[in-house]
This record gives sequence, structure tokens and C-alpha cells, in this order.
Amino acid sequence: MYIPAITGIDNALKIYYSNSEIGNKEIKELFGSLSSATVSKLKHIVKDEMCNRNILAFGLNKVNTNVAYDVWGIDINDLEKRLKKLKELAL
Repeated sequence: MYIPAITGIDNALKIYYSNSEIGNKEIKELFGSLSSATVSKLKHIVKDEMCNRNILAFGLNKVNTNVAYDVWGIDINDLEKRLKKLKELAL
């Protein structure tokens, strides 16, 4: 499945560190304007991986944030390095 680009490094880090689980609202904030069907597909692949890892969701319509970022290929360490470099360059 195609994974859209994140809306920004700051936003991706804020969502990651602020939520142990994410739902439709946070997913739309992370990737920008998405259809409900796309959000559902993104959550579905995360839920499949959560089952494989034996991780339960506490919220009915939510997915584990750590698993979601992993499945979607969002590397938190890389984002933190990039943000640090941007701040060093004052950009």
C-alpha cells in the first residue's frame, strides 16, 4: 500500500510523543487531508501487525502509535536528527 508523506517533522514528533495510540484525527494530522477509506486502510495494516506482535489496542478505533510509525516507515530517530540539524542551521 502507498503510504503518504508526513505533513512535517515537528508534527510527526508531536503526535508520536503525545499519543500512545492514534485514531483518525491524529492520522489525518500526520499525513494531511485523507479520505476515510485511506485512513481505514492505513489503520488496517497496523492492526494486522499489532496482531502479529500480540499488542492490543485500548481504544476501539485506535492503533498503537509505535507500531503504526514502524509499519508506515516513519523513523523517529531520523526525524529527531533532522530536526536537530534544522535547528543548528537555524532553518
